[in-house]
Amino acid sequence: MLRGIAPQISPELLKALAEMGHSDEIVISDAFFPAAKYNDRIIRADGIKIADLLAGILPLITLDSYVPSPVLMMQPGEGDELDPTVEAAYRAEIDKVWPETPETGRIDRFEFYERTKSAFCVVVSGETAKYGNVILSKGVINR
Repeated sequence: MLRGIAPQISPELLKALAEMGHSDEIVISDAFFPAAKYNDRIIRADGIKIADLLAGILPLITLDSYVPSPVLMMQPGEGDELDPTVEAAYRAEIDKVWPETPETGRIDRFEFYERTKSAFCVVVSGETAKYGNVILSKGVINR
């Protein structure tokens, strides 16, 4: 057993985080995301909400300071509305560890799918919030 590793971080996820290099991206998807269609490296985190995963992941990595938005979420489709509490919950976890992080970027659903193809891996969570998917860009160790 390791100390200081949040229980929601599985050995498989810990290994992936350690193997990621700077500028690699990790997709943390909701339970409905078609992960297998877009990426071969899938890590299951069933039953765990994305905010809880972020609480476990963010102390272990540095977010990329060389990109405009190291945190990206899906932009809602035409006629859809966002639940502002979803991003607020994510930002609360981000700001606890990395308060200097630029505001969350938004990208179109199809651009999100394209980014998923080149992501290091996809963590499929138990999140059920609409448009709850998030991409993190890993940075270099600077502290």
